Amino acid sequence: MSLDVRIADFVAEVTLLGPGKGNALGPDFWRELPEVFADLDADPEVRAIVLTGSGAHFSYGLDLPAMMPSWGELLEDRALAAPRTRFLDQVRALQHAVTAVAACRKPVIAAVSGWCIGGGLDVVAAADIRYASADAKFSLREVKVAIVADLGSLQRLAGVIGEGHLRELAFTGRDIDAERALRIGLVNDVHPDRDAVLAAARATAAEIAVNPPLVVQGTKDVLGHERERRVAEGLRYVSAWNAAFLPSDDLGEAVRAFLERRPPEFRGR
Repeated sequence: MSLDVRIADFVAEVTLLGPGKGNALGPDFWRELPEVFADLDADPEVRAIVLTGSGAHFSYGLDLPAMMPSWGELLEDRALAAPRTRFLDQVRALQHAVTAVAACRKPVIAAVSGWCIGGGLDVVAAADIRYASADAKFSLREVKVAIVADLGSLQRLAGVIGEGHLRELAFTGRDIDAERALRIGLVNDVHPDRDAVLAAARATAAEIAVNPPLVVQGTKDVLGHERERRVAEGLRYVSAWNAAFLPSDDLGEAVRAFLERRPPEFRGR
């Protein structure tokens, strides 16, 4: 429903399909992502994976209209333990979906064109290698919608771009272009357009696929050993933090402003 998977010459290509505008990440995506990557992890005919988006954009991020119904009771009954516990379970399920990308033993190369926002950035942060087209733009935007980012960017990107750059992006929610992303190390390289960045990702995947597969997988395992342990601890902490503190008047205002297409007015309540 949300992902197209094609395998040839030991390389799998996974393409985000939406159905939300700009490949927004809705319930189908979060259900299917861990299933797809578990299957690719187990498939001996796959030695490397290219991850990209269909159309002009990688992803606009979380599909808020599609996901909000499951959050409604948290906003309505925010003093109660039961809705907070259900929300905690939901967040951890989404975290598990993103972690499936990082945990896959096959190297994952993300090819990003256009917008890569919020949850989309969480997903590419879990990849091993990131390439961008010249028109790519990235945003760790959760702060703009009164949410502490809880799906892995805060945990994984510190080791990629450094604490200073991560804090700047997380506190401001600002957008950065491909040139800035390259300068801070968020992406490995920038290519002229979508076709070029996809070709580069495919070429790197093919280069990986001719190497001894168990050694490549072992190298990924060793490289990720310390990081993923720290990431797991951070994900557990932020999911509990959001279950405790996410419900707020500011979150409700962020949702209303999004649906009404106007700037929000946050009051710290």
